[in-house]
Amino acid sequence: MLKLTRKTEYALISLRHLQLKSDGKPVTAREISDIENIPLSLLSKVLQHLSKEKLIEPVIGARGGYQLSVNLNKVNLWEFLETMEGPLGLVDCLQNTGCEQEVSCSIQSPIKKINHTVKNVFNNLSVSDITI
Repeated sequence: MLKLTRKTEYALISLRHLQLKSDGKPVTAREISDIENIPLSLLSKVLQHLSKEKLIEPVIGARGGYQLSVNLNKVNLWEFLETMEGPLGLVDCLQNTGCEQEVSCSIQSPIKKINHTVKNVFNNLSVSDITI
């Protein structure tokens, strides 16, 4: 089943918060944690990951925090999810895991079609479609 981890949920919530609440000013991890009810320790790791991926940027100083570094309308949702989760698919064999049944699998073709359809849906969305 295609299911997002808390890490990805918290990343989307954080991006939404930065998109809607920042007014061009940095937002602290503590503010996001308090307002969005996300554990600060986990949120800090999520924000570091988003910063490493150049989606947000840290602002150092007394009035520091985080701010968006990209337009979320231009961030493909499928690519974002794969950045957060790793390769996505309905079954492991779609990620070349060396499944013993790969050659004789009777459901591989229909699963690939479904996976392709799901990927197309997500590819036609941006992160902003989720965060607005």
